[in-house]
Parts: sequence; structure tokens; C-alpha cells
Amino acid sequence: MTQESVITDEMRAAINVESEPLVNDVEAGAIKKFARAIGDTNPLFNDDEAARKSRYGGLIAPPTFLRSMNSGPSNVSVQSPYPANLDGGSEWEYFEPVRPGDRITVTTYLAVSTSVQAGWVTCFSWFGRRSTSTSSTLWWRSSGQQASATSHRKPLGCMSRKSKNC
Repeated sequence: MTQESVITDEMRAAINVESEPLVNDVEAGAIKKFARAIGDTNPLFNDDEAARKSRYGGLIAPPTFLRSMNSGPSNVSVQSPYPANLDGGSEWEYFEPVRPGDRITVTTYLAVSTSVQAGWVTCFSWFGRRSTSTSSTLWWRSSGQQASATSHRKPLGCMSRKSKNC
């Protein structure tokens, strides 16, 4: 049974349309709070004196700290064809540590949308169609130096022969 793609013209038109930029100020207290919240006791993230003695010369943010920063509002509106979405993981590339006092500008854009026939898909259904969107997020310092880049895979959902929508 062949199913048509759920990737719409609206979704295709949204690819590579960057969100509005949003500037985030990095504060030492926010770094320490974030490290405590994720249970990371590394002194580079929690102890000013120990961090000053390190090769970094001061406090730095845990790599996942950037997840706490928002990007600006989207310039496009794309609706998922499914009632539920999942986080399919991320790939990160770091260029320099993030430090207190940094001003990080964040933008996000839809990089790709795919729809494929799948044998086993999420929602515990077999032989359905799985659709995935991949968005990319960029973090830039006010100096113009890129701090990080990431790709986020988000399975949009699935359709199967067993159920119309999972």
C-alpha cells in the first residue's frame, strides 16, 4: 500500500527561512543554576575560584546550557499533520565555551522535512509512514564569532495501516 507524502508545499516553502534573532545575556548565576539543575558538579561550571585557575581562566557554561536559550519568533507557520511529535535527538558542534558576560544571538530554521515508508515506526505501529523534520539552531556571540550550531531531529509522527493517526 503506497501512501502519499504528508510534506506539504507549506512545509517545503518554510525550509531555510530563519527565525527572528533573539539576544540572550549569559549570567554567572544562570550558569551555576543550570549546572545544579542537571546535577553537574564540575567546578568549571560552579566554582569561580577553581574555574579561574583552569585553562579557561574563569567560569564557563555546560555545553547543554545553550538549550536554555530561546530563538526569536518564527517567520513561517508550519502545522504538523500529526497530533503528537517527539524529540528525535540532536547533533551539536561547539566552537568556543560560553562564558558569563557573553551576549548570544540565537536563530532557528527548518533545514529539511522528509516522509518515508517505515517497517516499524513510533507509536507501536507497523508498516506505516514516518515523517521527520530537522531544524538547525545557530548561536552567535555579539563579536560575530559563532559559539555553536546544532541540528534537532523531530519525528513529526506516523501514519499506519492499523490507525489513521498515532
